[in-house]
Amino acid sequence: MAQSVAEPIRYHRPQMALLIRLGAAAVLSIMLVFVKLVTQSGVSLTETLFWRQLPTVPILLAWFAARGQLSTLGSLRLPAHARRAMTGLAGMFLNFGAVTLLPLAEATSLNFTSAIWAVVLSGLVLREQIGPWRWGAVLLGFAGVLVIAQPAGGHIPPLGAAVALGAAFMIALISIQIRDLAQTEHPLTIVFWFAAFSVVPLAAALPFIITSHTPYQWALLGGLALFGLLGQFLLTAALRFGAVASVIVMDYSSLIWATLFGWWVFGSLPPTSTWLGAPLIVGAGLLIAWREHRLSLQKARAMVGE
Repeated sequence: MAQSVAEPIRYHRPQMALLIRLGAAAVLSIMLVFVKLVTQSGVSLTETLFWRQLPTVPILLAWFAARGQLSTLGSLRLPAHARRAMTGLAGMFLNFGAVTLLPLAEATSLNFTSAIWAVVLSGLVLREQIGPWRWGAVLLGFAGVLVIAQPAGGHIPPLGAAVALGAAFMIALISIQIRDLAQTEHPLTIVFWFAAFSVVPLAAALPFIITSHTPYQWALLGGLALFGLLGQFLLTAALRFGAVASVIVMDYSSLIWATLFGWWVFGSLPPTSTWLGAPLIVGAGLLIAWREHRLSLQKARAMVGE
């Protein structure tokens, strides 16, 4: 699924934060239904991404202009935004590609490994000390991946599993970039420049791939853009009322929506291997979130004691 960042929390309302994040998970699950439907209708993945990103630019411009806050979109870190946009664009290609190659429940379950990849990257890239709890969660999560993917001959195509895992890896990598940008940038500034930079290469490719569309396809593209942007706003709004470690657990509710929509819209229910593997991945993510929360509390107490 898509990642957001937190600005300093203005209101501590944890129950509101959980409800908003729960809504974000549902909205983004609906967005993935539109992704699958629009690509099945014959629209290329590149064009799908273009129409997903394009509306964000004028909408945010109009939003900040109406509030007299256009200066918020200014940034002295445009190269960092450009790098984040290219990484994010690659992640969106993989994420949307996984949805086209796999049933929704399987794509969503494998997407949850982003928390596991984040631990791996924290140890290898950020040189953070990773203890036995989080390494144990990594092993648990990858055990769940093996149960779902069944490399020896499972029900899902190996390419689809590889693309879904690649998407999760990119989400973890992007989270490191966003963590850095969030130190100086407004959350919606990051969203704006991601859309503005990523839409350029997509627009350049458009003349070579665009085709005429039926009203049904245009409706699907409109729904994709609408729910994608709404989901991004809800992710950001949730973090205005609660901490990341508290609200991120609601993201796992998207597996319920993915299973429901997979059955209702596409007539597909996950097999036994997914029901066995998904809880291992979700459990690993929850263990990581719990451990991160405990470590943050320990650091806060240590700072108070100094």
